[in-house]
Amino acid sequence: MLEVINVKKNYGELTAVKKLSFEIRPGEVFGLLGTNGAGKTTTFKMILGLLEPTEGEILFNGKKVSYDDVDQIGYMIEERSLLVKLTVKQLMLHYGQLKGLDKDTILKRLDYWLDRFNVKNYLDKKISELSKGNQQKIQFISSIINNPKLLVLDEPFSGLDPLNTNKFVEVIRDFQKKGTMIIFSTHQIDHVESFCEQLIVLEKGNAVLSGKISDIKKDFKRHNIKMIGDFDKDTLLTLPGVLDVIIQPNEWIVKIEDEVYSNDIFDYVKTCSNVRKFDVEQATLSEIFIEKVGESFEQV
Repeated sequence: MLEVINVKKNYGELTAVKKLSFEIRPGEVFGLLGTNGAGKTTTFKMILGLLEPTEGEILFNGKKVSYDDVDQIGYMIEERSLLVKLTVKQLMLHYGQLKGLDKDTILKRLDYWLDRFNVKNYLDKKISELSKGNQQKIQFISSIINNPKLLVLDEPFSGLDPLNTNKFVEVIRDFQKKGTMIIFSTHQIDHVESFCEQLIVLEKGNAVLSGKISDIKKDFKRHNIKMIGDFDKDTLLTLPGVLDVIIQPNEWIVKIEDEVYSNDIFDYVKTCSNVRKFDVEQATLSEIFIEKVGESFEQV
């Protein structure tokens, strides 16, 4: 288990992270979200033992992270940190041996991952010769070559097209099934919503939102009604609880303060023609993120 307990980090007079607490258990995927400069990378570095907390403590399986834990941890940072003059093979032998793996094990695992990511012919190519997307694949492989028990991913989907993003997601899910603890940050919030159970949203070092995603969405009262038919926008905007009406090419979206107002909307919709859809849905995680981060800016 990973435990972050009342952690605070100061850089001189600047407080980058303030009283942060959460737990990750084996087989859990945890999302750490926030705008640029919110404190995510600082939190990752403290988890990895690269930075010492000013206050609080971080425990990996009951003890402070040390050099002895390196073999069990994988880390992919947002900025590419590959040794570009090395070949893929040379690079992975270097990283794998740092993780305590022997040469045969490294090459066997590397062959599997290169094949899975459709870059098997890049074994002897220099990193500098690869596209940004393929460099991202190699950096990801370097973080999982040791089959980590804790996998820390800082913006793993950056620069990837949808097909390769799905490949990354599949691999993350595979490690989750094996019991790996996974914590990651991403600006692609739809991925957080699709396979994370818990998250924390940081803003200026503060946790402005935390908990199980299902509970967060339940507690956020606002809902969206997706409709197809012939409606009048001005009439909809006069109905109780309606915050906004968005007309898209294929449907209407009515944003309401609370699900209880959906009955009033439906009473109006019943009087309209060509009604083919009326679905009441919870607000998206992206909407909640924008709302909560906006609130934190207003309070500063």
